[in-house]
Amino acid sequence: MAWPDIFQRGTLLSRFSHHHVVVFLLTFFSYSLLHASRKTFSNVKVSISKQWTPSAFNKSIELPVEIWSSNHLFPSAEEATLFLGTLDTIFLFSYAVGLFISGIVGDRLNLRWVLSFGMCSSALVVFVFGTLTEWLRFYNKGLYCCLWIVNGLLQSTGWPCVVAVMGNWFGKAGRGVVFGLWSACASVGNILGACLASSVLQYGYEYAFLVTAAVQFAGGIIIFFGLLVSPEEIGLPGIEAEENFEEDSHRPLINGADNEDESEPNYSIQEDDTASQVKAISFYQACCLPGVIPYSLAYACLKLVNYSFFFWLPFYLSNNFGWKEAEADKLSIWYDVGGIIGGTLQGFISDVLQKRAPVLALSLLLAVGSLVGYSRSPDDKSINALLMAVTGFFIGGPSNMISSAISADLGRQELIQGSSEALATVTGIVDGTGSIGAAVGQYLVSLIQDNLGWIWVFYFFILMTSCTVLFISPLIVREIGSLLQRRQARILSE
Repeated sequence: MAWPDIFQRGTLLSRFSHHHVVVFLLTFFSYSLLHASRKTFSNVKVSISKQWTPSAFNKSIELPVEIWSSNHLFPSAEEATLFLGTLDTIFLFSYAVGLFISGIVGDRLNLRWVLSFGMCSSALVVFVFGTLTEWLRFYNKGLYCCLWIVNGLLQSTGWPCVVAVMGNWFGKAGRGVVFGLWSACASVGNILGACLASSVLQYGYEYAFLVTAAVQFAGGIIIFFGLLVSPEEIGLPGIEAEENFEEDSHRPLINGADNEDESEPNYSIQEDDTASQVKAISFYQACCLPGVIPYSLAYACLKLVNYSFFFWLPFYLSNNFGWKEAEADKLSIWYDVGGIIGGTLQGFISDVLQKRAPVLALSLLLAVGSLVGYSRSPDDKSINALLMAVTGFFIGGPSNMISSAISADLGRQELIQGSSEALATVTGIVDGTGSIGAAVGQYLVSLIQDNLGWIWVFYFFILMTSCTVLFISPLIVREIGSLLQRRQARILSE
């Protein structure tokens, strides 16, 4: 096929109304705000560690040791760092559990209500965790753990809901480009969180939490009153109706060789083909859909690496190179810049090829080399930023594509007969499995770093990136074979 076919059907852009633009922007910035509040925690870890171990950092001759020691949670900075890693793990485990639940709930309740509730409630929890406890000088490990568990559950409402809403508004024509650009919302949120945190960090880490929580709460209110979850809400035709109106010119992007033959029967998960009402599929049925399990397992390994950069990069830069915390926060932005470019460009290429897995495979193989290079980065901020952006391109890009475009493909494949009631469930399964891997990884990163050093952390990342390729290797082989068959058929036809 000629690559401009992606923009057929009256061109891709001409099919978008102002409602599409509003939905794109609202879902984009809603998840950006959720990610900004998460990024704040990773950006202020050094300040929190100092606050929790005041006796270890007491250089004052004016205050007696007893006053400093009365407030400390940990006797050493190493123990504080290990607890921060534990909080990351607790958050991600609760986030993973919440994703499985939120996906099912999102397919059965109004997506706008679920998303708005999650944003506003999470903002309140973040405020209590980072701001109120510091204002009251109340430091308690049990309270911190409980608050972060609740925050993980509430934050989990975000991704399944926004992907489902986007899937309701944007069809598979050019989905790789649209979702590739849109999936930059997480990276933009990281950048926003880093900028907000670094701008007020001089006044105390509690103000970084205060600012991000306030902005997130305001965003939840806007979502409640402004988001349209589907075209049907305002009388427009849905995606299925619009796409069924015209003949599909290409095969589904995630299906295997079975779908290459048009004579294959279209088996359906729905028990009754004549049922006119759309019913949400069960969790088990969603897991049985082709590609869901392989991509979920692959994403568990890849999200482990991606989130380790997300949670630990500013701390690594401060700890390993001795750079100031605010400078490390700003420098870490380059990883997200690479992820934004990578997700968009790789999504576009996958639209051209009409296949996702081969693009992922090539990017992940190059990611191994970029990890080796970044692990040996010299003590130079410019070189470090360049290597960081390259690493973000090859790791953040595939991560964005699996969590957005591929999840939407999986939730709208032919076996479901276009049922939009599977989107949030499938997205929750993929992202939930990914978050379990990321949760285990955050504890392992702190453990490996404490016992073996940062170089072994990067060896661990290389192993997990290789496992990502391994899990989707059957899909890679099948899709490359399909591409070769298509090329051979085109040569023969000419």
